[in-house]
Amino acid sequence: MKALRLLKWSGSVLSPRTRPCVFHPFYKSLTTVRFLSAASPPLQQAVQYQGQDQDPEEHPWDSSQGPEDNEPVTPEDMPKSLQQEARLRALPSPPISAAKSSAKLAALHARLSFSPRLPIETLARCLVDATADPNPDFNNTSLAILGRDLYGYYTSEAILCRYPRLPTAVVFAAMSAYVGPKTLTQITKEWGVELVAEPGGEVDPGYLQCRREDSMFKRKYSPTSDEDPTAALEKGQPSIAGANRPNADQKTWRRGVSSMTVYDNEFGDLVKGSSPGPKVKDATTTIEDACARFVQAIMGAVYLHRGKHAAKMFFKEHILSRHLDIGRMFEFKQPTRDLSRLCAREGFESPVARILSETGRLSRHPVFIVGVFAGREKLGEGAGSSLNEARIRAAVGALKGWYLYSPLEVRVPSDAEGANAKPWKPVLVDIGEVIV
Repeated sequence: MKALRLLKWSGSVLSPRTRPCVFHPFYKSLTTVRFLSAASPPLQQAVQYQGQDQDPEEHPWDSSQGPEDNEPVTPEDMPKSLQQEARLRALPSPPISAAKSSAKLAALHARLSFSPRLPIETLARCLVDATADPNPDFNNTSLAILGRDLYGYYTSEAILCRYPRLPTAVVFAAMSAYVGPKTLTQITKEWGVELVAEPGGEVDPGYLQCRREDSMFKRKYSPTSDEDPTAALEKGQPSIAGANRPNADQKTWRRGVSSMTVYDNEFGDLVKGSSPGPKVKDATTTIEDACARFVQAIMGAVYLHRGKHAAKMFFKEHILSRHLDIGRMFEFKQPTRDLSRLCAREGFESPVARILSETGRLSRHPVFIVGVFAGREKLGEGAGSSLNEARIRAAVGALKGWYLYSPLEVRVPSDAEGANAKPWKPVLVDIGEVIV
């Protein structure tokens, strides 16, 4: 039975990875030139073979009639469709001209309610991570830096103006809950953005282009670090080796809240020193980091193309609209002592715990309700199965009532920007949490 040559009449059915011509030396000799403009250049100007520009002509490729290994490879050996495919496969990320023909990009553009002022080519650039394309003219690094700063500014002013007495540790936790990597990864999934298995020029530009690590929990650290960070984390204290901190060589020094505010990032996490990063060949990243940079790049693109007002509305609709129970982020080790120090600092009377009501003292499940008073003012109230438990819960309630104070009318500094904005009125600035 005579074997059929499928590539002559059904080449579109076969996958590009299974076609015999993919392994031809023509793919190795082909180089492409990238352009920043959306219009694609002519193929004769973009493709070079053996250092000379030639006009390719379409010829059917037959594995039995192909050139020998010792013969020079010319563009006449492949049809134009395969030349275009090879040209795309040589690119690290999809070309800009492919953005207008992507259904996924158009759907994402409409799903986020973007106006035509934000080009779809910019949206495609937001989906290209630096690990997929190290060229800063085509990846989302610059947009992600701008978006990260905007997220940090808008989130911090919203938290501090609404809850001016929050402890610094709770502020860090709230910042991470609003714009942290885990939250931005969840937002990426809610937007319907999918990650590509392997980036390349032939991939649909509607996918998030990045090179993933072998393990999601694997982290890359600076080569200047002389200590294994995993071992330090197991001890309960993150290593500061390689971080942007003074005296980073001191491995046993404690990281205080004040130093976290000055030297660490907006979440209170260590900022590692300069590392090779995406410029290194075959650099990889985690899914959380890639998704976080994508959402940050979207914010930067909105700010550049539509202005501050549209960027702030985008932040309110997608970030600040999420419900966050800040009261559950508190963790007091000795609430009764903290309450006593707070009353002494504010000039209140010493707190006293009093039983308000009880039931079933001699039963198997008693319930006690205890209130904490400073003079005649009741500061907090708590219930428990024992007097000590009820007293501690009452002290925790009193501390939360102090730290979760919120003014009736909340206005942030960014609301005073603009020609027609109302004059800014100073808000309450608390002296800070209790130091014990």
